[in-house]
Amino acid sequence: MATFALVDCNNFYASCERLFRPHLKNQPVVVLSNNDGCVIARSQEAKAIGIGMGAPLFKIRDLVEEHGVAVCSSNYALYGDISERVMTTLGSNAPSHEVYSIDECFLDLDNLGVPDLSAWCRNLRQSTYQWTGIPVSIGVGPTKTLAKLANRFAKKSVKARGVIDLVHHPEWIDAALRKTPISDVWGVGRRWSQMLEERGIASAHDFAHAQDGWIRQRMGVVGLRTAHELRGYVCHALEDQPQPKQTTCCTRSFGETVTDKAQVHDALMSFADRAAEKVRAADQVAGAMQVFVRTDPFNPNAAQKSLSGSVTFNQPTSDARAITGAATRILDRIWRDGFAWKKAGVLLLDLTAKGSAPLSLFDAIATHDYGLKLAMGTIKAKYGLGSVDLGLAGKDRKWRMQWENLSPSYTTKCADLAKAVMGQCFSCTVEAIQQVRYDFRLSQFQKGEKEGEALRVSVPYRFMSAPYVSTKRPPAPPCRRSAST
Repeated sequence: MATFALVDCNNFYASCERLFRPHLKNQPVVVLSNNDGCVIARSQEAKAIGIGMGAPLFKIRDLVEEHGVAVCSSNYALYGDISERVMTTLGSNAPSHEVYSIDECFLDLDNLGVPDLSAWCRNLRQSTYQWTGIPVSIGVGPTKTLAKLANRFAKKSVKARGVIDLVHHPEWIDAALRKTPISDVWGVGRRWSQMLEERGIASAHDFAHAQDGWIRQRMGVVGLRTAHELRGYVCHALEDQPQPKQTTCCTRSFGETVTDKAQVHDALMSFADRAAEKVRAADQVAGAMQVFVRTDPFNPNAAQKSLSGSVTFNQPTSDARAITGAATRILDRIWRDGFAWKKAGVLLLDLTAKGSAPLSLFDAIATHDYGLKLAMGTIKAKYGLGSVDLGLAGKDRKWRMQWENLSPSYTTKCADLAKAVMGQCFSCTVEAIQQVRYDFRLSQFQKGEKEGEALRVSVPYRFMSAPYVSTKRPPAPPCRRSAST
C-alpha cells in the first residue's frame, strides 16, 4: 500500500514571527496582508479570542487593544527563508518529497522501512522543531487526499500529539470521512461545496460514496479523482520535480491611491524588473507580457476603472530592459487621466526554457550585453533589491506598500542578524547560547574578556542556517563568579 505523509507548519507566519521574538510566546499574534489590510495568519491564541481569517484590521482594533494582540506586517523574505530550511530538513529525512506550498510538504514513505511509522513521524516532528524552531503536524494516509485529511485532525486532536496515521489504522478512515465537512476536502472549492451541499452531500463520507457517473458529469475528471482518492485509490503521485511555470507575475496594491502617471510608471518599472528577475532565476524566457492598472473596488465613492494591455515580443526574452520598455509602451497606450489608481501588475506569458524558444525566418539576432546583466545581478545579490535600478525608475515612490509593523529580516540581512549580549558572567552567557545552538563553538568568543565586561557577539549565519545533528549539549564551563565566591 502506498504511504504518503503531509507535513504542515502550524500557524506558519505567526510561528516565524515568534521564532526570533520569544516574548511573543503565549501572546496572540496576527500577521497582516500587503499594506497592513487584512489578517492572513493567526496564532492559536488569536483564534481563541475570535479573530477570523481575512478580518480587516480596522474591524478588530478593539480586540487587539483588549487582549494585547501583537500585530505584524507580512515579512515574506523571512517566511521564504524559514520555509526553505523546513523543507530542506524534511527532504533530508525522507526518501522523496514534494514542496506543495510555503508551509506544506508531501513525503513519500512507501519504502521507508521503519517498524513504527507513528514514532518515526513524531521523531521527525521533534527534529524539525529542534532544527528550525517551527512546530509542524503530520498526517499519514494511503493517498494524498487522505493524508491531507489526516493532517487536519492531527492539528486539532490533543491526543494525537501532532501525528495521525491512517495507513496502519484503516479503521479510523470511515470516522474521519464522516467528521470532515465537504468544504474541507482537498480539491473541493467553494462553488463545488455549495453545489454538493444543495444536493445532500455534506461530508467527505457522502462524497466518497456518491456515484462515479454523477460526479464525472457534475465535476469532471478532477472531481472523480478526488472521490477515488477518498476511497483509497492513488490518483495523484508525488511530484518531486515541479513543472516549469507557464506564466509569472508581479502585482502590488499601492500604499495610497495614485493619480500621477509618473508614479504609476515608476511602479510598473519596478514590477517589470522584478518579474524579469523571476524568469531569469528559472532560466526561462517570456514570449509575451500583459500590464494592468485598476482603481480601488472597495471605495464606492471613487470612479471605477480597470485598464490592461499586452504585447508579444519579436523574440522571447528575459532582459529587464526589453521588458520594462514594453511595459512603458503599454502604459502610454492605455493611460487615462482622472482616476485614482490603487493596484497595478505585470504578467509575463508564454514562458519557455531558455534556448528552446523557436525562431522565425526573419528574427534579428540581438546582441546581449551580458556584462551589464551580470553587474546588476551581483550588486543586487550583495546589497539587496532596489540597490540598483534602471534609469527610468524614479526615487519618490509614494506607491510603496505600507509595512508599519515589519519585523527585521533575521536570516537574510547581515544587519538584522540576531545578537547575543554578554552579561556580567561570561560562563553563564556561554551556557545560554549553548541552549540555542548546542554546537556553537566557544572559540568564537574572545578568550581574554574580563569578567563583568559587556560584549556583543553576532551569531554566525552558518550556525543558524544548517541543521545540527548532535542532540547532546556539551557541558558548560564552570561559572567563574560562583568559583570566586
